[in-house]
Amino acid sequence: MIVRTIDEITGTDADVQAESWRSKRLVLAKEGVGFSVHETTLYAGTESTFWYANHVEAVFVTSGEGEIEDLATGEVHPLAPGTLYLLDDHDKHKVRPRTDITCVCVFNPPVTGREVHDEDGVYPLVTEEPATA
Repeated sequence: MIVRTIDEITGTDADVQAESWRSKRLVLAKEGVGFSVHETTLYAGTESTFWYANHVEAVFVTSGEGEIEDLATGEVHPLAPGTLYLLDDHDKHKVRPRTDITCVCVFNPPVTGREVHDEDGVYPLVTEEPATA
């Protein structure tokens, strides 16, 4: 059993920050469970383009408001607490937070924590063997 808190992650190398977001990675590939879990904050007034060409991501908004745009269709959906979006077709999208948005993100395959978005907003597929106990 793994029990971990956000406070334990804060300030470590599992606490990844960019100009428009911050992601605290609670579960990573090294845990060997087939997915990763992150608490992510998207900063108010920013706009971020993401395209997880190598991952499926589910995002559950716990606080804040904004919108997400599907860049293939132009559809725009509101984001608010209780909203979930699933990027089940590797959807290229843009997120525009009106207020800081906090969300829980789940990735499959799991991220290692070393990924960096490229110019298209894509995480490369980085693999890692699970840690052994």
